Amino acid sequence: AEMAAARLSGTENRLVSLPLSRIRVIMKSSPEVSSINQDALFLTAKATELFVQYLATYSYKHGRGKEKNALTYTDLSHTAEECETFQFLADILPKKILASKYLKMLEKEKWDGEVREDDEGEEEEDEDE
Repeated sequence: AEMAAARLSGTENRLVSLPLSRIRVIMKSSPEVSSINQDALFLTAKATELFVQYLATYSYKHGRGKEKNALTYTDLSHTAEECETFQFLADILPKKILASKYLKMLEKEKWDGEVREDDEGEEEEDEDE
């Protein structure tokens, strides 16, 4: 029985490119997961692989990388931003911006936050009178 299991796992490993041991670690990092069935592990790995292939192919076809015959980060982030199917990845694949622009955005948010806090304070004072 052990040899059959070894043969099966060897075949499964050839059917997926992603390392099953790493996927098991990621799955086990979820507090809801206590044990992982071998079939569930294999199917998760295969589904992940197919998803990544789809994301890469879509991004390549719809991006500027085709001109350079390369898939770029910008192509991926553009896909996450523009394509409804991939919008859940927008936080993971953010558009690249210059650090100086990011710092300006943070500064603006800080000022907006302070203005809002002041406004709220004034409203509270008005209510007391």
